Amino acid sequence: MFLAVARAGQFLGAARRLGVNHATLSRRVAALEQSLGSALLRRHTSGCELTPEGEVFLAAAERMETEMLSAQSQIGRIDGAVAGTVRIGAPDGFGVAFLASRLGRLTERFPDLKIQLVPVPRAFSLSQREADIAITIERPEQGRLVSAKLTDYRLGLYAARDYAKRFGLPETIEALAIHRRIGYVEDLIFSASLNYTGEVMRNWDAGFEISSAIGQTEAVRAGGGIGILHTYIARQHPELIRVLPDISIARAYWTTYHENARALLRVRTVVQFLQEVVSEERATFL
Repeated sequence: MFLAVARAGQFLGAARRLGVNHATLSRRVAALEQSLGSALLRRHTSGCELTPEGEVFLAAAERMETEMLSAQSQIGRIDGAVAGTVRIGAPDGFGVAFLASRLGRLTERFPDLKIQLVPVPRAFSLSQREADIAITIERPEQGRLVSAKLTDYRLGLYAARDYAKRFGLPETIEALAIHRRIGYVEDLIFSASLNYTGEVMRNWDAGFEISSAIGQTEAVRAGGGIGILHTYIARQHPELIRVLPDISIARAYWTTYHENARALLRVRTVVQFLQEVVSEERATFL
């Protein structure tokens, strides 16, 4: 219960995730603090934060959690059935445009498995259990993580047919400079791999910035300008046309989870399904 509150930063969110009453959770954590003789959390109207003592106890509690998972694995209590909750953190483009419509097949296959998909443009901390599995656009180089490439994919320049009728389309990179451009909010880019405008032109200088791949797609569809879009998403919209088709940007998706979760059958099952469904539709991404 303490781990859930520490990770959620609030009692209400932690109570919902645990499926317990908010007041019960608060009493249990207060009892823990009393037994330790120290305040672990500072409570505020908007949530809570760890005290210095809470930071120390968090590290210890996570070690306890790791040991419990290891013990459960060794005595076979985890691998009995594919059941429980698995949270997937994913970039919004991949999560909304691809995964959301396909994960139902997995829950049909395993009725006792609950999937939580969090398709938002941000990084997820696996060590803090913000997600059980993260779809990343870079292979993590640090941490005790298990990663595997899911697929390569490509991005290209797109505009709406209506935009092309009104303003024409550039035939060279230099001509692109006089057109309206759509891009990410630069200071909210959560991964260096998303900073790909420099691969197209030195100074992208978007007039319309959106911190979401799906949002950028919608803005381009509405004729707001020319954007760098995921080809597997853009191809779903016939009103979009490719601009300067020789320009193609390559990236990759990876499945990543904490090595402590390696023993969890439900996590391994979801990772296997992700690999399976993407493999079936590999041509979609390339």
